[in-house]
Amino acid sequence: MIDLKALRENPAHFAQGAALKNIDVDIDRIIELDASRRAAMTTGEQARADQKAISREVGPQIGKAKGALKNADEAERATLEAQIAELEAKPAALKATVQAAEAQVAELSAELDALLLHVPLPPDDDVPRGAGAQENVEIRQWHPEGWNGEASFQDNRGFAPRTHLELIDMHDLVDFPRGVKIAGTRHYALKGDGMRLHQAVLRMAFDLITQEHGFTPMSVPVIVRESCMEGTGFFPEGRDQAYHIEESNRGAGHDLYLTGTGEVGLMGLYADEILDAADLPMKMATVSTCFRREAGAAGRDTAGLYRIHQFDKVEQVVIDIADPDREREHHAMMIGIVEELLHRLELPYRLLQCCTGDLGPKNADMIDIECWMPGRGDLDGDDRPTGDWGETHSASRLHDFQCRRLNLRYRDDSGGTTFCWSLNNTVAASPRLLIPLLEMHQLEDGTIQIPAALQPYMGGQQTIGGS
Repeated sequence: MIDLKALRENPAHFAQGAALKNIDVDIDRIIELDASRRAAMTTGEQARADQKAISREVGPQIGKAKGALKNADEAERATLEAQIAELEAKPAALKATVQAAEAQVAELSAELDALLLHVPLPPDDDVPRGAGAQENVEIRQWHPEGWNGEASFQDNRGFAPRTHLELIDMHDLVDFPRGVKIAGTRHYALKGDGMRLHQAVLRMAFDLITQEHGFTPMSVPVIVRESCMEGTGFFPEGRDQAYHIEESNRGAGHDLYLTGTGEVGLMGLYADEILDAADLPMKMATVSTCFRREAGAAGRDTAGLYRIHQFDKVEQVVIDIADPDREREHHAMMIGIVEELLHRLELPYRLLQCCTGDLGPKNADMIDIECWMPGRGDLDGDDRPTGDWGETHSASRLHDFQCRRLNLRYRDDSGGTTFCWSLNNTVAASPRLLIPLLEMHQLEDGTIQIPAALQPYMGGQQTIGGS
């Protein structure tokens, strides 16, 4: 959850942050609940202190009265018994006050904590304001040698492009019908050179991030507890996108969820731990299968391999000290690694600065990277797509949002503890990345040229199809 002390001191900042992200959360109610809970806690603490003080005072008095009771006559006995009852009632009454305050704190905490989980991290001040993805701001484009980003595919290459679905069918790269038969819509089975290309892209990306940029290779579970999804900020807002495994209905102690990114497992590894500042930054990379329900998404541009329920992804995560300058340096470095990969794959791309309305609950800032996909976009007079950008990567700065929820801290030189800061980024997600690879590297006869940097991962194979 966000820093309650910071929210208490500047509620308008968090109210504005939620509004900029189009997230409905009642900040006024949070302030009200917080004040009521603190008042109840104060009442309980005071009653507990009074209870201890009175117990110390009346204890000897009760003991003295009970001692006198042994030798008292009938008239004295009634007086002493009344005195003892009165003395014993004082701490008992305070005990009831303590219990009532504790019950009130528990009730208020339940509602307060539930509301706090919905409070998003306010966007950084330099993030452009906007309602949604349509208002994201292009930073720059990159095009491989020989590609004119202002011209159509046909003008660049001299022929009309086939879509990735047409190329898949031509070269028998994916079996959609049997994937659907096994698991339903938006499922598939990669086959032949389709599977080889998929694995080649993942291996190339993983080698780049771990061997050339020093990220520690990690494997992580892709089935996690709810606390992990909540801690990384994917719950509660993203609950409808996750696959839920109801283990509690089968006698287990907790339910489980399939993760939509390796980031969840990488961050969850260090939950409830205190790291040494000397060991930071911690740079980790994983390749994992990811699952997303993609509820509500539909349309021609989501067909084929673009929006599917299961895919594989190379993910990078950085955990570091709470330092805005270092965080921005990490962010630029992580984006640079993706750009390096796309240069090697010879794919046109652009960087987009996401506006406030497209950040989601957990990000202070986010840069999307989109590749040019000739098979997307509006149709021309011949009912052929004219091409468009499609998101393939996303790099996020999260400040302490995840680490605070995961209780992930570091110990500084003075011996105190501070919540860590985290970043994450997609290095490569496949098979979506296969779409621009197939479409951008096709020849007029449908043969697909494999980029030179990728050929070693394809056993030296230079083309898919052709003679």
